Amino acid sequence: MTDIGAPMRYSQPVTDRTEREGSIGLVVLLALGLAVAAIGLAMVSREIAEPFVLAILAGLAVIGVFCLFAGAVGILHFGQRQVKNDIAKAFLDNLPQGALIADPNGRVLYANEAYRDLLGLDETASVPTPDRAFAGNAHLAETIFRLARAAQQGRSLKEEFRLPPLGEVMEDDTIEPRWFRISVRPMPGSPDAERPAGLVVWQLDEITEERQNQEESFEKVQQAIAYLDHAPAGFFTADAQGNIEYLNATLAQWLGIDLSEAATSELKLDGIMSRDGAALLAGAGRNASQSTTRRFDLDLVKADGTSLPVRILHRLPRGAHTGWAHALVLNRSAGEADEAASAELRFARLFQSSPIAIATLGKDGTITASNAAFITLFGEPDKDDGPVAIASLLDEESRGAFDKTLEHALAGQGLIEPLDFTLAHDEEKSGRLFLSPIEQVEGETDAAIAYAIDTSQQRVLELQIAQSQKMQAIGQMAGGIAHDFNNMLTAIIGFSDFLLQNHRPTDPAFKDIMNIKQNANRAAGLVRQLLAFSRQQTLRPQVLQIGDLVSELSQLLGRLLGENVELELDQGRDLWPVKADQHQLEQVIINLAVNARDAMPGGGKLTIRTRNISERTSREIGQRHLDPGEYVEIEVTDTGEGMPPEVIQKIFDPFFSTKEVGRGTGLGLSTVYGIVKQTGGFIFPESEPGKGTSMRVYLPRHIPVHTEKVVEEEKPEKRETRDLTGRGTVLLVEDEDAVRSFAARALAQRGYNVLEAGTGAEALEVFNEHDGEVDLVVSDVVMPEMDGPTLLKELRRDHPDLRIIFMSGYAEDAFKRNLDEGEAFMFIQKPFDLKQLAAAVKEALEA
Repeated sequence: MTDIGAPMRYSQPVTDRTEREGSIGLVVLLALGLAVAAIGLAMVSREIAEPFVLAILAGLAVIGVFCLFAGAVGILHFGQRQVKNDIAKAFLDNLPQGALIADPNGRVLYANEAYRDLLGLDETASVPTPDRAFAGNAHLAETIFRLARAAQQGRSLKEEFRLPPLGEVMEDDTIEPRWFRISVRPMPGSPDAERPAGLVVWQLDEITEERQNQEESFEKVQQAIAYLDHAPAGFFTADAQGNIEYLNATLAQWLGIDLSEAATSELKLDGIMSRDGAALLAGAGRNASQSTTRRFDLDLVKADGTSLPVRILHRLPRGAHTGWAHALVLNRSAGEADEAASAELRFARLFQSSPIAIATLGKDGTITASNAAFITLFGEPDKDDGPVAIASLLDEESRGAFDKTLEHALAGQGLIEPLDFTLAHDEEKSGRLFLSPIEQVEGETDAAIAYAIDTSQQRVLELQIAQSQKMQAIGQMAGGIAHDFNNMLTAIIGFSDFLLQNHRPTDPAFKDIMNIKQNANRAAGLVRQLLAFSRQQTLRPQVLQIGDLVSELSQLLGRLLGENVELELDQGRDLWPVKADQHQLEQVIINLAVNARDAMPGGGKLTIRTRNISERTSREIGQRHLDPGEYVEIEVTDTGEGMPPEVIQKIFDPFFSTKEVGRGTGLGLSTVYGIVKQTGGFIFPESEPGKGTSMRVYLPRHIPVHTEKVVEEEKPEKRETRDLTGRGTVLLVEDEDAVRSFAARALAQRGYNVLEAGTGAEALEVFNEHDGEVDLVVSDVVMPEMDGPTLLKELRRDHPDLRIIFMSGYAEDAFKRNLDEGEAFMFIQKPFDLKQLAAAVKEALEA
């Protein structure tokens, strides 16, 4: 082995073919040329030869003078090349590593003495390239092939190998194995072609000593690990995210954990202790400035679920800034011999295991000690600037109130009002803080104890309830308004029909009456939107495939959006089915798309995405009002102007609109909200001014029950009923005089005997006065004293086959739940016109 530490001696290269040979042929030719010239000039007369001789001498004189000046200014160099070559060769000859230069054909042009010594060659032996020198070893065939291939392709490559290879038995056991490193790289050619292209530089180095040092270091590490594994104390290493990277055998035995399983699985701090304890240690690991050892008395959780009281000595490695931490674990389960020490341990365990955040405060409000729950709630404070004041962790509004509360505690007051606060670094986190004074004794530095309870979930629940109550109240109001409007619109439409019967289309008043009826029908459309918001509209749910529905709507949406808005569909695969009213769901998507278009007056991009949301994903979404479950998501995203938070809070309110006067009714998103909610889904807006808006609709996945039979809805055959006259006695029950008057007159014109009643109780009296000789009851649903469903139950006691038609502005499902299962009745939605009422009555009597 070469002694790298020995002084270098000037060596001669074992092979050197790099010297450039002088051209003797040119010298001979030059001499012959001069001789021939001299002979030729001698054979001619003096007069003829003299000019040529003078010319030759003049030329040689000019060349000589030019060479002198060229040498003076540095254009020509004499003897410089040999000096440069000598320095380069001296450097290579004295390298401790073997160096060799070969041409593309493998011919060795240069090799230093270190190369020969490493291969063990004598002075008379020819020098091979490394790939040929080690080619005879079958165990190194693959390595040598890669090196030779790299040399041929002009690539750089480095390989390390062992002689003899592992598993090969040497003839002489006293000879130690040797490690070599061989590298090959191409040498680029020089521009003046003095060094041809394609030359290869080989370098051979023995790294046996380096390998031995590595093996010795590895053995020391293994010894240290073995010592840690069998130490009488537990030990683990964790990062700031709570991931345990190392766990010794002693701690694993205490916890009942299999080390082999712990090595293959991701073990975390919260897997061996409570979440608060894990947060406490992880937070300490994130604060890289804490170079001192910290002590924590905690309870670890064994594999069988039992507790293990321990003391953890936690310390960061010196210079660590990545959150890595080492922790020494001392088992405290055997108890303490000293009673005082045992009491201290019980207090420490109680302090750290408490689910309530606890901290002791100094007179200036700085935190002197805190438990794990406190760190979980407030976060790990950065102590680079010294002790942390608890007021700095609160929002600005809470700090002034806290200062007054601390003054009461320092004054020793017993009853101190709690303080509701919000964290300064996280507005989503809130809590309630209690302060209790500490009796001052000599040497005591703590002045108060702070107890804090996390009220974040409580506040979220309060906001959720408040929002729900608000929307419910608005929905009830909208439903009431819709009910009253439907009654008025029914009367307006009905009496308009009467007027139209008495006027021909050529009459001047006919057009005015038609305008009244058309506008009444338009108002009925607005009322239906109010009913949709209040979730009291009639739905016809069916099993739908969202992907197919969105694809079919894309052509219509393309026309609605216009040329300035680009529509992109991003459909998920294998979407789950949902159960919803197809017409209403189409209205949801169209309304959202139209609102997005209006938010992009200068054009933009509208993206509709659909995907499945698993129950786990629904929990990770983070929406406060989204119940965990399986959903199909419809996301409508635009690149428009966006909305500020104060607008987002009101977008679902009826008649709220950000558009200018005359554009929109303010009921579009209200209708969307009601349809989604009545379908059992959720809708959440996300927007930021200048960055567009995303509306996410979550519809519950429909899972068909295998035992249920799919029954198709029986739709009455549409037939042209030109003759709407009929016979029979009809009991008309309606508390609105105008509606009752219109309906009674309409039915009387069609030939029916109409009995009128203003309330349910009055209807029973009229029914009994005629001894039940009534063929059909047409009744309103919402009435004072007795509503329609109650009236039906009373009438069906003695007349189970009595036919009845309910008329209401509310949805059929809104009152159907109040009836007995299987109860047969017909339904007509308000507002209706004369023809619809007459057709419904005749159909009921003929059924």
